[in-house]
Amino acid sequence: MSNKRTSTPEWKALKDHHKTLKNTHIRDLFAEDAARFDNLHIGLKGLLFDYSKHGITQETVKLLCDLAGVCDLETRRNEMFNGAPINLSEDRAALHTALRRPVSDTVEVDGQNIMPLIHEVLAKMKDVSDAVRSGEWKGYSGKHITDIVTIGIGGSIIGPQMAMEALKPYSNRELNFHFVSNVDGSNLSETLRIIRPETTLFIVSSKTFTTQETLTNAKSAKDWLCKTLGKDAVANHFIAVTASVKTAEAFGIDAENIFPLWDWVGGRYSLWSSIGLPLCISIGFENFRTLLDGAHSMDRHFQETPFEQNIPVLMALIGIWNRNFCGAAALAILPYEQYLDGLANYISQIDMESNGKSVDREGDKIDYATSPVIFGEPGTNGQHAFYQMLHQGTDIVPCDFIACAQTQNPLGDHHDKLLANAIGQTQALMQGQENKDKPHKNFAGNRPSSTIILDKLDPYHLGMLLALYEHKICVQGIIWNINSFDQWGVELGKILAKNVLSLLDQEDNQDLDSSTRGLIEHIRARKKG
Repeated sequence: MSNKRTSTPEWKALKDHHKTLKNTHIRDLFAEDAARFDNLHIGLKGLLFDYSKHGITQETVKLLCDLAGVCDLETRRNEMFNGAPINLSEDRAALHTALRRPVSDTVEVDGQNIMPLIHEVLAKMKDVSDAVRSGEWKGYSGKHITDIVTIGIGGSIIGPQMAMEALKPYSNRELNFHFVSNVDGSNLSETLRIIRPETTLFIVSSKTFTTQETLTNAKSAKDWLCKTLGKDAVANHFIAVTASVKTAEAFGIDAENIFPLWDWVGGRYSLWSSIGLPLCISIGFENFRTLLDGAHSMDRHFQETPFEQNIPVLMALIGIWNRNFCGAAALAILPYEQYLDGLANYISQIDMESNGKSVDREGDKIDYATSPVIFGEPGTNGQHAFYQMLHQGTDIVPCDFIACAQTQNPLGDHHDKLLANAIGQTQALMQGQENKDKPHKNFAGNRPSSTIILDKLDPYHLGMLLALYEHKICVQGIIWNINSFDQWGVELGKILAKNVLSLLDQEDNQDLDSSTRGLIEHIRARKKG
């Protein structure tokens, strides 16, 4: 059992500090310090981060920064940016940050400067994006493209789909975008019902080009296309994004239509790469480049700013405080912005797939909590769903509220009411309200939250926001001494699924446990019936 973190003087100091604060109500902290907001918020290029509504003091922040120091955060952060193989289990770098750096920078992997490669792909993305948006890219029968179907799963889909919805006001409304990820045939079938072969472009996104769900859907889409247009049409209607070029070519995709990926880009961090091609087509290359610039500005802030004023570091450390010292098992992501409808799902993947680990970097079992459960829903919808539990439930769930000062769609007083609800909810969670006569109306308050306010949800600030969460998760992985850049937990179920697949039509299942065998036999009988 690893206790490398919990046995340090810095960890013990935080435990002792928590004992002095655990009975202090957050509203009392505000009463004691009229300048609390001034002292516990940071502004950066149109992004404001308010962390004053947590059960912390400036002494808490100091002790948390001491913990970050003893965990060697600065060195580990620099190793990531410099291309060291910090993904130990796969001996790989984690260089998604390089994807948004200027071409004049130098980042080496195995002695090769990768920046020219990255910008060569960006130039190719621009060419394809411009061609599809302008109508220059023609289908096999000479008609221009009207529908783009992205086939992938996990990071190949979740990031582009979320960002496309977030930046819908910047999209080309003459193009229709669809995403197919589930191996359930209903996902692809419903998409094929509303598109036409001669005007559809498929983008197959798979790092290995062997992912079962993606290749099953891609093969069925290819069969559907070829049934109408013939095999020669594939070159006009299929693009691949993959690290396995030869496998994509064997599938039948023209070499000119294959965009490379690199093993130093993890799937859930790949939005910034050619995985983002559908987004690039939707919003145009200049807006995609601005998205990268916004993320890069957050990269620079993360690299260059002292911990006490570093937004990703502070977000991470406050999360450590809530998770490991206050015992919070979940985190709610609550965007008060309809265009951020997919954000909670996106954050849940990059957080829980990155930090949902129970062994440390040396392979020892750890004795402290790691990733919280992430969930959320845009406001105000969530208020009429699960906020009851947030306000009066037995578990305390820290919340991240995200809002935009300016709206993309001025309509009466809608936006003012939206913002009033966001701020009012943070106030209610913190402050509470006592009602001795009617206990069911009693709000204990003392429920922590952070608030992030963007000037506007545009490509630049979306880039900043997403990079902020990436770096927050990275910092927490460093504090917990885990590898945030692998995901072996997804493998066993996939392996066993292949075994079950081979048994679904066989009688000999005697080596299985009784439940698995019983389920297979039940399904076999029902399929026949």
